[in-house]
Amino acid sequence: MAHEFSGKVVVITGGSRGIGRGIAEAFAAQGAHTVLAASSQATLDATADAIAATGVARPDVCATDLRSEDGCRAVFDLVAARHGRCDILVNSAGATRAGAFVDLTAAVWQDGFALKFFGCVNLCRLFWPMLVAGRGHVVNIIGGAARTPDPGFLIGGAVNAAMHNFSKGLAGLGKREGVNVNAILPGLTETDRVQQIFQQRATASGKTVAEERQAQITREGLARLGTPEDVAALTLFLCSEKTRHIQGTAIAVDGGATPGVY
Repeated sequence: MAHEFSGKVVVITGGSRGIGRGIAEAFAAQGAHTVLAASSQATLDATADAIAATGVARPDVCATDLRSEDGCRAVFDLVAARHGRCDILVNSAGATRAGAFVDLTAAVWQDGFALKFFGCVNLCRLFWPMLVAGRGHVVNIIGGAARTPDPGFLIGGAVNAAMHNFSKGLAGLGKREGVNVNAILPGLTETDRVQQIFQQRATASGKTVAEERQAQITREGLARLGTPEDVAALTLFLCSEKTRHIQGTAIAVDGGATPGVY
C-alpha cells in the first residue's frame, strides 16, 4: 500500500499518544496529511514534531475538548479552513475509568460517554458531508469490552457497546452514500491508558499493579499485550481501496482474547 494515501487528509482524534499516535505515524509514513486532535497542546506538538522528524509532513494539530460539541467543531473548522476536505476520520479518543461499580459516580459515567461516544458521534456528523463528497472512510477504535462485559470495567463496556452499535448503524447510511464505516476492537494494548486501567483495577481489587497486569494476561490467555502498530496496520488496511467491500464490520485485535463467536 506504499503511497496509496499520498495527499489524503486523515483526521485522527486521540492522535497525540497511544493507539491514535501509532495510527497517525502509519498514515504519515504513507504520505497522508494528518490532523491530530487531543486535549493537550504540549503533547500534540511533541507528537507532531516527532512525526515530522521522520521526514514526512508535519501534522496539523488541534488542542480541544472533544467532550463538547464546540470542541469537536473546532477540529472541523480547522480542517475546513486548511484543507476543505476529509478523506478519512479515525475516532480514537476516549478514556473510561475502571473500578468498583459503587465507587463510579454519575459524573464519571457522564464523562466516559461524553469523550468517547459523543465525541465520535459529533465528529462523524460534522465531517459526514466531506466524507460523502470524497467517498471516504470512518474507522472507530472501540475496544473488546464492547463484546465482553466485565464487572470491573462497566463504564468502558457500556460506552464501547454504544459506540459499536452506532458504528454498525452508521455503516448502513454509509452503504447508501458511499462512505465505508468500520470499527476495530483492540484488546489489552501497550499504552499509558492501559497502565492507568491496571492501576484502577489494582486499587479496586487490593492487588498490586503487577499482579493485576499478570492476572489479566493470564485470564485472557495472551502471549503478549498488543501494540499500537498492530491496530495501525489494520486501520490502514480498512481504509485502502482494496477493502471497499468491507462495510459495517468490527474486527478484534486482541490476540484471541475475545471468548465468544461474535
